[in-house]
Amino acid sequence: MSKSWFRHGYEKAARFLGRADPKYSNFPILEGHPVSQKHAEAAVKTHDALRGKMKLLKKELSPSKPEELNQCREGIYGYCAMNIDGTNTVACLRPINTDTAKSTIITPLPHMFVNKDLVVDLTNVYHQYKLIEPWLKPKKLPEDGREFRQSPANRNKLDGLYECILCACCSSSCPSYWWNSEEFLGPATLLHAYRWISDSRDDYPEERLQALTEDQKRLYRCRTIKNCTNTCPKSLNPANAITKMKTHHLLSIPVERVG
Repeated sequence: MSKSWFRHGYEKAARFLGRADPKYSNFPILEGHPVSQKHAEAAVKTHDALRGKMKLLKKELSPSKPEELNQCREGIYGYCAMNIDGTNTVACLRPINTDTAKSTIITPLPHMFVNKDLVVDLTNVYHQYKLIEPWLKPKKLPEDGREFRQSPANRNKLDGLYECILCACCSSSCPSYWWNSEEFLGPATLLHAYRWISDSRDDYPEERLQALTEDQKRLYRCRTIKNCTNTCPKSLNPANAITKMKTHHLLSIPVERVG
């Protein structure tokens, strides 16, 4: 009688009796896939991120899965964005749950067109991102002909804005974006819009804000539900940025005199 056969039988009985051996972290969902089981057990022991083990499981379970998992591992690119256990996040920053008795449910980002497996179509997101003209727009060249200088205080205003990686976790968690994605720009794009409005080196902040409010659905479809802030894997606050742009716009509207 082989040790592996005995161990498999023991673990099955232990799970039934509720006396699983604490030395082993067995994933019931991977029974019949010994290589995947080995990778998953190693991941729990080392507290590895989900993305790394998904890449290994792909080789055995789904060789046809696209290569979007071969990315940064540090939450920089955002290509591994997906819904894990009901939360939008990036797999490279999500540790594997050490409670292996529970299955980890992985699905594509919600309310997005799926290209294949876990890969969603972000064409509309990128098109909206292009609309805000995400680049510096100065009226004249820098004095030294090399770079636009910025004080530390003005530079600090960009913290919490420039870190967005356009993974679309926030936009795909936003009910307003689900139903109005053709009109409402969504939290990710609007966060970037506020990043350029807040940049002291840019000479067109008012024009940028005006472009967002010419069609008020672009900005004011936000209902401050804050799903975007709650789900952001980079701990950013798109809802706060949108609120600040609304406030700036409303305060800039002249009050009509009555009588």
